[in-house]
Amino acid sequence: MGEDRRLAAVVALAQGMAAAHTPRESWRAAALGACRALAGSFAALSVWERELGRLRVLVNVGDRKQGEEEFPGDEAYPVHQFPEITEFLHERWASGGEPNAWVETADGLSAGHPGYCHQRVAALRRRGRGCCVVAPIVLNGRAWGELYVARSVGDPVFDRGDADFATVLASVVAAGIAQSERLEEARRLAFTDALTGLANRRAVDVRLEEAIERHRDQGAVVSLVVCDLNGLKRVNDTRGHAVGDRLLERFGSVLSLCGAMLPGALAARLGGDEFCLLVVGSPADDVVKAADELCRRAGELELGEGVACGVASTEDEIGAVRSARRLFRLADAAQYQAKAVRSDRPVVAGREGPDDPVVRLADAEPFGEGAVERRRFRGRVP
Repeated sequence: MGEDRRLAAVVALAQGMAAAHTPRESWRAAALGACRALAGSFAALSVWERELGRLRVLVNVGDRKQGEEEFPGDEAYPVHQFPEITEFLHERWASGGEPNAWVETADGLSAGHPGYCHQRVAALRRRGRGCCVVAPIVLNGRAWGELYVARSVGDPVFDRGDADFATVLASVVAAGIAQSERLEEARRLAFTDALTGLANRRAVDVRLEEAIERHRDQGAVVSLVVCDLNGLKRVNDTRGHAVGDRLLERFGSVLSLCGAMLPGALAARLGGDEFCLLVVGSPADDVVKAADELCRRAGELELGEGVACGVASTEDEIGAVRSARRLFRLADAAQYQAKAVRSDRPVVAGREGPDDPVVRLADAEPFGEGAVERRRFRGRVP
């Protein structure tokens, strides 16, 4: 491959990773870019999970054989089967030693001197591949994982120049992974409540809009549980805000635990003493059951005074739900009703017949001073 083609391949790889929106997309772009750059038939990206002592495959691309999933859930190999990740890679590569990447064939080692790796050779033979080049990925001075590119039997065997080029590609991949991880951390912080570690209002806004769109297009059941933690002001006033924060954290853990009863539920703190669970796909009765458990557990918290909890689900008799705003209003009205009557059980919108007071409360107008929507959520109303 000429220098111009190799430069173009490096640029394409970097651009592909930069355009990725998720870590998975970034991993796939890295493997595909390296596979094309090295004229390979197959490529994989693996991460070294130090705490588990294993290499875990993140993505497989190209000519995948039986058992090789694109994004495998559990394809991992004990590090002792590939000692170069801890020995050669750490001792030589991270310290600036040579060589960097190396080549192996179905007949054994071809280039580089990390030591014969019979596991890789056996894998090449088993999967009908003739050779592979393995390039360690080093991030922030530490071994992060490996880039693996293979060619089919009958294709030209990788040479030393290919191994050197693979080292360059691995460096580009490392830079792309670092950028992806920084962006992912920024996204996480943007959608996470700093005190409780739950999702924040911004995350709920985004997910609820998506959920309502699924409800409109596919009929998916969408349910919202809105909670108002009782007694927080008293705790803050009498015992200090640090103790109040502990109450919020403790309730956040209870909310997360109860949310785990519902597959895919999003547990969130909307702000102050306001929390919610957003659930898509679960039957309304399951959501009410989880909300009931939440009320019970909240009532047992040492510092608080329980929780006022309202539930609204598109599966109940609440009328058409065409906007996130209406479902929020219904759950909010149910929560207001629970607070007004000091209920220790969730109030569910639409379960008191055609003239349900919660539905009437949610749908009444106007807003503003003295309006029936007594409490406004912090932030933008969807």
